Amino acid sequence: MTTALPRFYPVVPDVTFVERLARVGIKLIQLRMKDAASTEIAPAITQALETCRVHGAALVVNDHWREAIDCGAPWVHLGQGDLDTADVAAIRRAGLKLGLSTHSHEELDRALTFDPDYIALGPVYQTTLKVMPWAPQGLARVGEWKALAKRPLVAIGGITLERAPDVYAAGADSIAVVSDVVFAPDPEARAQDWLALSA
Repeated sequence: MTTALPRFYPVVPDVTFVERLARVGIKLIQLRMKDAASTEIAPAITQALETCRVHGAALVVNDHWREAIDCGAPWVHLGQGDLDTADVAAIRRAGLKLGLSTHSHEELDRALTFDPDYIALGPVYQTTLKVMPWAPQGLARVGEWKALAKRPLVAIGGITLERAPDVYAAGADSIAVVSDVVFAPDPEARAQDWLALSA
């Protein structure tokens, strides 16, 4: 059974942002802690899960699948590099839903062998968040991926509120956003604008 995703899906760097966005009504939030010490991961996930429970949101843990299982998170998101070492069978046995990143046909083919609950495609546009070895995918690729993936498609990478209507129209079920919210002058207000657009 396919899991429906909220159309707006922020990706945030810490628990503080989880709380700020859950409070304004965001229903799916990815916690991506790239620079946290290993001892900080499980406590942060536990705190984020409690925040999400209070506000009726679901937490997606990026990368840290062992801690996600141990803490009882409902979702984990893995990049292609993470797949090299992750125990996907253990993730599934624990009942977690799984999202996977893809950037090429080869990566999509590989990802589909794990039967993920969603496929992410990026970067749709040029992104300044991190150096990417892939050129922007463009809107045509969003539509192509939607047809090939046969499951919810999450678009990510350089997507702003102003670009979002075109991305949805191209076939994205959900848009994952980092910079447009996290670096906004008022992240809560920007998140509410996204909610209004994606309603």
